[in-house]
Amino acid sequence: MDTERKKTYILEMTNPEDLCPKRADFPDLRVERMETPCPEFNKFLHTMVGFDYRWGGRTEWGKDRWYAHADRDEMETWVAYLGGTPAGYYELERQSDGSVQIVTFGLLSQFIGRGLGGHLLTCAVERAWEMGADKVWLSTCSHDHPYALENYQARGLRVRETREGPANRPIKSFWELVEAAR
Repeated sequence: MDTERKKTYILEMTNPEDLCPKRADFPDLRVERMETPCPEFNKFLHTMVGFDYRWGGRTEWGKDRWYAHADRDEMETWVAYLGGTPAGYYELERQSDGSVQIVTFGLLSQFIGRGLGGHLLTCAVERAWEMGADKVWLSTCSHDHPYALENYQARGLRVRETREGPANRPIKSFWELVEAAR
């Protein structure tokens, strides 16, 4: 794909029975809600999970914007831990139209390919329905992990819309983000 363009996919699930769950069998796997908002941890997770995929939109956020994002009643952050180490996370946001958006979803790079993605997505979709959603949806793009779209579709989410637009700016290095945050 042309590096100057990206494809964005909006996926949705309109019935909880459409979920095709997948479970990972790790005795030391936990998925826990961050009961006390910790925007610094949200920033860490967003940076570490999204770095390789050029997740945009938040790299210039300052402390106040991270707090405003993470510390809201309609926002939930859930973290997967494997052996006590953060392995991935997702953010769910209750929308004014009754839907729940999976705002962010992903694994830290060293945990990809171990069967955790399907499990974590199953947890995210189940929790979204528990929040009273009348629809669960998310957005992904061609910058994302090559199996992301496949995982979303395998769990029962369907592409509702596809758009093309400019590519996200490549990030020179992880440390560029660290320096920009200072």
